[in-house]
Amino acid sequence: MLTADPTEPLPDLADLLRFYAEAGVDEPLLEEAVDRFAEQAAARSAAVAAFTKPASNATPTAAAARTTSAPVLPDEEQVARARELAASAQSLEELRNLLASFDGCNLKLTAKSLVFADGNPQPDIMLVGEAPGRDEDIEGLPFAGKSGRLLDAMLAAIGASRTTNAYIANVVPWRPPGNRNPTPLETEICRPFIERQIELARPKILIALGGPSAKVLLNANEGILRLRGNWKVHKTASGIDIPAMPTLHPAYLLRNPAHKKLAWRDLLDVANKLDELKAGANE
Repeated sequence: MLTADPTEPLPDLADLLRFYAEAGVDEPLLEEAVDRFAEQAAARSAAVAAFTKPASNATPTAAAARTTSAPVLPDEEQVARARELAASAQSLEELRNLLASFDGCNLKLTAKSLVFADGNPQPDIMLVGEAPGRDEDIEGLPFAGKSGRLLDAMLAAIGASRTTNAYIANVVPWRPPGNRNPTPLETEICRPFIERQIELARPKILIALGGPSAKVLLNANEGILRLRGNWKVHKTASGIDIPAMPTLHPAYLLRNPAHKKLAWRDLLDVANKLDELKAGANE
């Protein structure tokens, strides 16, 4: 049996808590496991009961009030509503306001901030990740913290930046609890908004950061290591073809620094493609 070495100092509590926070741990560990699936099923049943219960003139009890306010879980109806709302937006600002008022995605209930976008809204390059993390949720901006600093350095290496010609967003604009992966249904609910965001921004080049983003925006099934470095096309709802480059996510590169050379090759291809597009536009 392993035992602690009494000669080693105990870790500082503040450092330990900071480590857990950076790792995405934002809930305490209970003595007994919590069945989250059962909680969701109960919430769904309560929501259905609230809508199907016959009307009554009686004053609702406190228990009934809690039942009627139970969160409604996402479903296909919410996906259709998201498509309708996203298509109605005529500007990025209008799209942001619609998204801020949209209550069809349960992730909004647990997130601190709507993480819509950052950078130049009339960009040469638009970069899209999967979902915000803890730092992004706090700041309300995509790609903050260590991943954001690395992404900024990557952009600077090809003469780009958020303040000049790059625009950054995520497929899902709300942080999933504990930095878990968004569910397929959560992603589908948010998909119309990011697709409309791309259409309104009209970048010359789209960069999908990581496999999940590439799968949503490029309808790809391969892993990101197979996808990266190969030009794809993102087609908007209005029929505009945008050259798209899938590449490695900055968070992945922080864990696997040896693969930074692969991302560097992808960015060089992006820079060359951008020069070609600008030269063609000037002819």
